[in-house]
Amino acid sequence: MTLPSRVQLIDVGPRDGLQNEKQPVPAAVKIELVHRLQAAGLSEIEVTSFVSPKWVPQMADNAEVMNGIQRQSGVRYSVLTPNLQGFEAALKTRPDEIVVFGAASEAFSRKNINCSIAESIERFAPVVQAALAAGIAVRGAMSCTVGCPYEGEVDPQAVADVAATLYQMGCYEVSLGDTIGVGTPGRTRQMLDVVARKVPVEKLAGHYHDTYGQAVANIYASLEAGVAVFDAAVAGLGGCPYAAGASGNVATEDVVYLMNGLGIHTGIDLDALVDTAGWISERLGRPPASKVARAVLAKRAKPV
Repeated sequence: MTLPSRVQLIDVGPRDGLQNEKQPVPAAVKIELVHRLQAAGLSEIEVTSFVSPKWVPQMADNAEVMNGIQRQSGVRYSVLTPNLQGFEAALKTRPDEIVVFGAASEAFSRKNINCSIAESIERFAPVVQAALAAGIAVRGAMSCTVGCPYEGEVDPQAVADVAATLYQMGCYEVSLGDTIGVGTPGRTRQMLDVVARKVPVEKLAGHYHDTYGQAVANIYASLEAGVAVFDAAVAGLGGCPYAAGASGNVATEDVVYLMNGLGIHTGIDLDALVDTAGWISERLGRPPASKVARAVLAKRAKPV
C-alpha cells in the first residue's frame, strides 16, 4: 500500500472552528489567527463565512476580517458563500476560493439550511457559475457523509450522488465531512470507495470530526484510499450546533504529527502550530482540544 508522499492541509479554524463560539471573538483576533497559521506554513486557510449575521452572528465581521489580512504569496484564502447574495458580498473582499456546501442527508439539510438537498443545489448553482465566471475557484463541502444525527447511518451511494453533482457543477474538489464524528476506518473507507467510482479520488478531501476519537484513524484510512487533502482546525476548534455532542474538527497539529510520523510532507512547522493552538485557546479561555498541543505544551512547561 503506497501512501501519498505529501498532503495538503486546509485549516478551517478561523471559519468552521470559530463560527459556533458563543462568546464574540474580535475581528483582530481572527485576523491574527490567520497570520499565525500562514506563518506556521499553512498554504490554504478558510477565513470566514458570508452568511446572514442573523443566523451566524460570529461571522458578522467577515468583510473586516478579509480586508484586514496581510496576504502572503502562495497562500489561498477561502470563504463560505451559501447563496448569491453572500457571494456578491464576498467578491468585494477578493477571496481566492469560495466554498459551497450541501448534505448527504435530507433531514440534516432541512435542519441546517432549511431546504432539501435538491433545493440546496439549485440555490448554489448560480453561485458556482458566478464564481467561475469571475475566475474564482469553487470547492464543494458535504455534511453527514457517514452518519446523521437525525437519520443514523448514511448510504454511501447517496454521498456519491451529491459529490458527483458538486463535481460536475464545477467544484474542483469535494470535501467529505463526517459532521458528527461517528465514522470508523472501515465505514470511512467504504464510503470513499463508493464515492471514488463517481468522483476521481484525487478530487476528494476528508473533513473529520473527532467526537468518538476516530478522526486520525479515519485520516489514515483515507490516505490508504488515495486521499491527499484534509480539512483540520488548529487546537481542534469547532463543532456543529445541529449535532448534539459533536466535538470539534480534528486538530491540525494532531494531523501534522501523524504525517510527520509517516514521513509525509505537509510544509507545516509543528512547533509554530502548537504555539498558535495555545494562543487561540488562551483567547477563548480554555485548553486546546488537541492531544498533541496539550502534550507539547506540557512538555515545554515541565522539561524532563
